[in-house]
Amino acid sequence: MKSIMRHFTKRDWFATAGAVVLIALSVWLELLMPDYMKDITELLITPNSSIGDLLWAGGKMLLCALASLIVSVLVTIISGFLAANYSFNVRAKLYNAVEGFSMAEINRFSTASLITRSTNDITQVQTIIVFGLFVIVRAPLMAVLAITKIADKSSEWTISAAIAVGLVILILGFCFIFAHPLFKRIQLLTDNINRITRENLTGLRVVRAYNAEQYQKDKFEQANTDITQNNMKAHRIMSIMMPSMLLIMNGLSLIVYWIGAYLIDGAPLQDKGPLFLDMTVFSQYALMVIMAFMMLNMIFIMGPRSLIAAKRINEVIDTKSSVADGKGVEHTDLEGEIEFKNVSFKYPDAADYVLENISFSAKKGETVAIIGSTGCGKSTMINLIPRFYDATEGEVLVDGVNVKDYTLEQLHNKIGYVPQRAVLFAGTINTNVAMGDNGSEGYTQEDVARAVEIAQAKDVIENYPEGYEHPVAQGGSNLSGGQKQRVCIARAICRDPEILIFDDSFSALDYKTDRQLRNELKKQTAGTTNIIVAQRIGTIKDADRIIVLDEGKIVGIGKHKELLKTCPVYHEIGLSQLGEEELNNV
Repeated sequence: MKSIMRHFTKRDWFATAGAVVLIALSVWLELLMPDYMKDITELLITPNSSIGDLLWAGGKMLLCALASLIVSVLVTIISGFLAANYSFNVRAKLYNAVEGFSMAEINRFSTASLITRSTNDITQVQTIIVFGLFVIVRAPLMAVLAITKIADKSSEWTISAAIAVGLVILILGFCFIFAHPLFKRIQLLTDNINRITRENLTGLRVVRAYNAEQYQKDKFEQANTDITQNNMKAHRIMSIMMPSMLLIMNGLSLIVYWIGAYLIDGAPLQDKGPLFLDMTVFSQYALMVIMAFMMLNMIFIMGPRSLIAAKRINEVIDTKSSVADGKGVEHTDLEGEIEFKNVSFKYPDAADYVLENISFSAKKGETVAIIGSTGCGKSTMINLIPRFYDATEGEVLVDGVNVKDYTLEQLHNKIGYVPQRAVLFAGTINTNVAMGDNGSEGYTQEDVARAVEIAQAKDVIENYPEGYEHPVAQGGSNLSGGQKQRVCIARAICRDPEILIFDDSFSALDYKTDRQLRNELKKQTAGTTNIIVAQRIGTIKDADRIIVLDEGKIVGIGKHKELLKTCPVYHEIGLSQLGEEELNNV
């Protein structure tokens, strides 16, 4: 429970304390009931008892039952509040933790697992709070107090009750030992089925295009079978618990009455009445002890899974990002400058370096392009600038300052980033282009319109009936690839940053739009430093400097014409796209 309760706020602790007091009151009221029953039974077997005395004893018992009911309702209300407040707080902590993760942590947990932890796992913990607080406090308290009520009765009855309790504990222990690993595995299998479902939904068009429905169905069926069989095994084990508890409870009742009949039969006449009353009271208190353990049955069913869920949640919250916030930089003499100094990088737990000894600089207003074969480290290199990863060796400088010295907010305010895969959010064109902030008070409609015009998306957007309020579906699924890229480019331009980073962000554009967009960028953002990753020679030929990467190393730096003569790798890339004569005339 420590893993769950560590997230309680001060208000939650006060509510918990109030709930514990109310639960104790509820138990005390319920433990009075057998005593009132004893009084009523005694009145019934006593000659010349009046109806008034019976009504008075019955009335007290009824009031006690009503008070217990009211207290139980109050406890349920408090438990519901605690569960809702806990979910709110933990969900916020989890979201904030994930927001601060670098790509290394995101890859470590996987997106499917993070979604499961943010939804299913929190629901599991919420459920145990609603029911668990009541049971965890009530069951032991009721068991202990009920045992003290019967401890001074006949040794035969006490021994029978002790044997029954021992059998109950044995069954609970058996179920916990064998069911706990299965409940632990449920969460991992839920991650797996979420991952497969998510892949199928996001890649639905590809699945259909390749007639791969059966393949995906088989994958889902296997994951579904795994989680179903695991659940069935767990619940088969747990299914023996309730029948066993009922068998023990009913068996104890029979034994208590059998022993009672034997004792009453052999007792003197004057002791028969008190023995009968003791038997009635003992049977009720003994059943309360068993009922207390039966209530723990619920915890043994839900508890293991909830505790595993809590540990998974805490694992995310306790994970520190490998990219730590810097102390902050008050002022820089430079603006829009980038420099890599002997930078090398390898992914966490990887043996080989992805980048080795990278050194180059980009001055304010320059356009520096990066080209190379697939997998040579182009995207990895530019991801070091906004600190999606940190360099393993060497330094990355922005405006003459190591990027690790900036706060992440300061650093990102200097950068406009367009990812390789266009990422749009549910909303409108306006909300996507004017997304986030750049240390300013916000963007005007003129800022959005200017950015859209530079990104060559004006004609497309203004042809929509809603214009800039045209709805964008989740992931931009209602826009074409080229439209999504242009909206993403407009979003970066709208920030008016010192540095624009384009990670192969022109690949979905036709050659005419590509050329027009680059011309507008050059005119409208003359003071902005542009870092462009591209595959097309035509996209980067006019860059002030072109960096050629091969297997994580720089094999050439220069202008287009120079590299054609001095860099075989660049020349080979050019020939793969254009003929020799056309390449020389580009």
